[in-house]
Amino acid sequence: MKYLLCLLCYISLYLNTGFAQQRDRVSGKQLFAQNCATCHSLDNDGMGPRLGGITTLLSQKTLITFISDPAKVIASGEERAVNLSKRYKLLMPSFAPLGVTKIKAIVNYIATETKLHQYKALAVEKYEGPADGRLLPAIKKSGLKVDLKDFIQLPRPKKNLPDKGIATLRPFPGADGTLFVADQLGVIYRISGAKADTFLNITNYVKTFKAEGGLTWGLGSFAFHPDFLHNGLFYTTNSESHSDKRAENVYIDSLKSDLQWVLTEWKMDNVKDKVFKGTRRELLRINEPTAAHGVAEINFIPGLKKDDKNYGLLYMGIGDGGSNNIKHPEFADNKQSFLGSIIRIDPLGHNSPNGNYGIPADNPFVKDTNPLTRKEIYALGFRNPHRFAWDITPAGTRMFVSDIGESNIEELDIVEKGGNYGWSTREGDFGINTVQDLKKVYPLSESELNKFKRPFATYDHMDGNSISGGYVYKGPITALQNKYIFGDIVRGRLFYVDLANNMADHEIHEITVMYNGKETTINTLFNAKRANLRFGYDQYTNTLYIMTKANGMIRVISNAYY
Repeated sequence: MKYLLCLLCYISLYLNTGFAQQRDRVSGKQLFAQNCATCHSLDNDGMGPRLGGITTLLSQKTLITFISDPAKVIASGEERAVNLSKRYKLLMPSFAPLGVTKIKAIVNYIATETKLHQYKALAVEKYEGPADGRLLPAIKKSGLKVDLKDFIQLPRPKKNLPDKGIATLRPFPGADGTLFVADQLGVIYRISGAKADTFLNITNYVKTFKAEGGLTWGLGSFAFHPDFLHNGLFYTTNSESHSDKRAENVYIDSLKSDLQWVLTEWKMDNVKDKVFKGTRRELLRINEPTAAHGVAEINFIPGLKKDDKNYGLLYMGIGDGGSNNIKHPEFADNKQSFLGSIIRIDPLGHNSPNGNYGIPADNPFVKDTNPLTRKEIYALGFRNPHRFAWDITPAGTRMFVSDIGESNIEELDIVEKGGNYGWSTREGDFGINTVQDLKKVYPLSESELNKFKRPFATYDHMDGNSISGGYVYKGPITALQNKYIFGDIVRGRLFYVDLANNMADHEIHEITVMYNGKETTINTLFNAKRANLRFGYDQYTNTLYIMTKANGMIRVISNAYY
């Protein structure tokens, strides 16, 4: 009996230990996803260095010390930390508030995954760039101030995920003041009379909908057809777990696609309904090679008349899918691939390869004789054409596109039909070899620069890390007129470029944020280290909105002055 009890105790201890290890691994994985995955992955470079293998190089104690206070370790002159901070141009915030137990769980998770997948630690060379890491002049405050006023805070879906939240705002085509706002977790809200209700939850319709994982996964964007009041049509993009459904693009057989992005058309039975009732059909499905840089934006040019040749044409911004991070730059900047491009289609047409949409006759590559050329492409050479907006003037229509950079430069482009904007061999006005090193850029001669369309404006990663595209202001606030207002997703800084004087000024200027009569910052208002800044615009009332994604807060710019 004594031996039996000992055996049972041993088995119990073994099982409990196994369960405890599994529980700790799950906890560490969740904490990693919540706190680290925004900037890091285990196997690929991101906004920060890849972390797989780091536990074979540095002790648990050293890693906990760094995670708790990165600035202190860098200030101490620790060589690896200093070189990494200069290479990635981003100071990791302190995660001391998590506490040692949770930080240890993250480190243990990295260690477990490292052992399982045999990750090797990232080799870090001595930084040899400018002493301060800066490639471009610093952005200066302009003296322009804007007053922010609370508008509404949207509820979060039951399954709340860090760094997921409201990302797209559109006014109702009826121009009655109603707004629609999309949350990446799959919900589109209808806002009327300062009250928000669920208009559509696409997870009820799309069983393979996927929001967990990549930073941009989920409901990417949505847009109302310009004739919505008569045809009841609107469009969404969303990510889905990879299925057997045929995509419009394929890769080499040895490369597994992590997920698919899908463009869907929704048709309402009654456009006056406050909750969606109707049907849907799939227009386009795209394989993505990694979790990065998917389909963040779709939209129609607003305000066009029905006889305009661009009326009803849908623009769709498609990132490079992280193809350069996995050493496959050939997947982007390639007329035979959707990746890294802006496409333009007629969602009511049928002359596409799959017959689900139309390809406009005046698209720039329609007459290309290569049968593999994707005739849908409007412009190419983008890393992540995250947001776009149009400025309609007597001189013509300008399309502004914010293209998120890799590790050095953020850029604002004025996109022309058929233009190539240089990624993956250009980052801003610098050269880059994405196969050798995504984090290093080098100067170019004038002739080399002009091989591609050059950006209208750029800023250094010392000033921000991820451009958040905005809008050209057309409203009554005099100080904002003739300005394109935008910002930085991570640091929450507000910027503008001046469009007066025939757009001769390419300098970016910072805007001071005021709230309740006091100077502040978006990050302070959001109470977070990463602002997750987004913009919205109601072209019927010419109201500009500021959104902080994860807390669902929408504020309005109520005034601006010097």
